[in-house]
Amino acid sequence: MGKKEKTSLGRALVKHHNHVIQETKEKGKYYMTQNKKVLESVTEFSDIDAIIEQAEEAERLFAIHHDSATPVPINLDTASSSSGVTAKEWKEQRMREEALHASSLQVPRRPPWTPKMNVEQLDVNEKQAFLTWRRKLASLEENEKLVLTPFEKNLDIWRQLWRVLERSDLIVMVVDARDPLFYRCPDLEAYAQEIDEHKKTMLLVNKADLLPSHVREKWAEYFSRNDILFLFWSAKAATATLEGKPLQEQWRSAPDTSQKTDNSAVKVYGRDELLDRLKFEAQEIVRMRKSRGVSTETSAESHRERVVVGFVGYPNVGKSSTINALVGQKRTGVTSTPGKTKHFQTLIISEELMLCDCPGLVFPSFSSSRYEMIACGVLPIDRMTEHREAVNVVAERVPRDVIEEVYNISLPKPKTYEPQSRPPLASELLRTYCLSRGYVASSGLPDETRAARQILKDYIEGKLPHFAMPPQDGENKTVNDTLRAETVEGSESEE
Repeated sequence: MGKKEKTSLGRALVKHHNHVIQETKEKGKYYMTQNKKVLESVTEFSDIDAIIEQAEEAERLFAIHHDSATPVPINLDTASSSSGVTAKEWKEQRMREEALHASSLQVPRRPPWTPKMNVEQLDVNEKQAFLTWRRKLASLEENEKLVLTPFEKNLDIWRQLWRVLERSDLIVMVVDARDPLFYRCPDLEAYAQEIDEHKKTMLLVNKADLLPSHVREKWAEYFSRNDILFLFWSAKAATATLEGKPLQEQWRSAPDTSQKTDNSAVKVYGRDELLDRLKFEAQEIVRMRKSRGVSTETSAESHRERVVVGFVGYPNVGKSSTINALVGQKRTGVTSTPGKTKHFQTLIISEELMLCDCPGLVFPSFSSSRYEMIACGVLPIDRMTEHREAVNVVAERVPRDVIEEVYNISLPKPKTYEPQSRPPLASELLRTYCLSRGYVASSGLPDETRAARQILKDYIEGKLPHFAMPPQDGENKTVNDTLRAETVEGSESEE
């Protein structure tokens, strides 16, 4: 009997011990979830307003893609003054409106602060300034002639940008070489100058190995003509060199001789060359600041022996890949899904150089549609609702023969009554691709959604070659439609 009591007592003690351990784990998880807030990018809201916004945008896209001699209604309001214009006239009106309101597309500014402020007061001031900024953009969204792209709506993400800008001596804006102006934010450069007049912004043109050398030359001339500090760079090529892996050349028909040229403005920089150039530019800024006897509280006082270079830019432009290539090992997460980096982080390269990586930000801008941002990799492909509209962007930018050669398919030819030079329709490309790959949905119809995701990934990763040409002098550099026209003219002149 005593043996049974001892056995029961032992089991009770073990059970109580396990129960206490489980309660401790649950409490720990609770406090971690309460204190450690997950920082996520917010560019869209899944409410009825977003649905209405997408419906209105689909209506605008229909008007643009169905240009004809007959008037095309822009909205359902017959009393509106814009309801009887053609798509061409509406596009011209939109371009004029974009030029008129270009100065209103600003990034949110951090309100003035001092080290004596407490956390609550600083938080209230930042939230109030952010709310005022959101209201200004909301007034732009009410203009039916303007199409404002989705932008970052999470204040905590913008706070990461503020810290990086204040810490850094040199700001490096990473852009995609295939369309640099789409990813450039001029107002961010102006904001850096407002923080400290000695700060400079460098345009790091990533994925430059996807451009032919003659296109890089034209972009170099454009940047130099507009006093833009820039460098051509390829994070993928630099990573392959570090790992000792061969890199396939994108443009086999046009051998790349930019590495052998003495023109430093055109060549694609290597890892060591880029680090030396970044350190030199940052040290020049610090030297200029000290020579004028300027002391800024925004500079990191504890890192005076090191110059700080901050990296900013849109999601999915290769910012994290660039950081990993410069550090020499994987220090930041890399994925094809935008928004992998959540918090800014500092990385010490040497006793003289420190890098500061900022999460990718979707800056407010004017664009033809949100589908253009999906095709450019700024918005996640998984959030795509109208796959044909997104694929239509690819079909309009990549020549028909290039698509057929890359995918080894034969697209349907235009009808006899259609322009023979028209790009393939999204439906034609998707159905042909599904037929060649055997993509069939459960309903027995072609699985266009799966095909669209694969085509968009190939477009973003560079399997489908495309690039934009720089605008000519006197043209509106902020209007993307003008840049698209230059791309077509540039490809025709090369032929």
